[in-house]
Amino acid sequence: MPHHLEKTPAHLDTIEIKGLRAATRIGVPDEERSCWQTVALDVTIETRAQLAGLNDSLENTIDYFAVSQRLKAIAAERPRKLVETLAEDIASAILRGWPVPRVTVTVRKFILADTDHIAISIERHALES
Repeated sequence: MPHHLEKTPAHLDTIEIKGLRAATRIGVPDEERSCWQTVALDVTIETRAQLAGLNDSLENTIDYFAVSQRLKAIAAERPRKLVETLAEDIASAILRGWPVPRVTVTVRKFILADTDHIAISIERHALES
């Protein structure tokens, strides 16, 4: 394909939150959900605007502190059986709460004795209107 006809994405700018520790009650057995445990969250948020043109103003970007606080609140709001459910709840909240086209969420749980962690990763897109 000739260079002038190549399709390129409008932008590839992202905001990433890596290893955010969040308290939650999660697990299939009732006794596992009865105790608080820590999970680690990685979130990659694709931005609608290029980060280069923000004019050093928080109003022109995503407030990652606000996002991190919302993620912690979601993790703590109710018990869940599945890590997958927590990942879905987080992705949905980000897409509803901020004007972003795509989010990737990874939840790491420290549960199996012979592993560092288990991880669930999902990618979700905003519905175009």
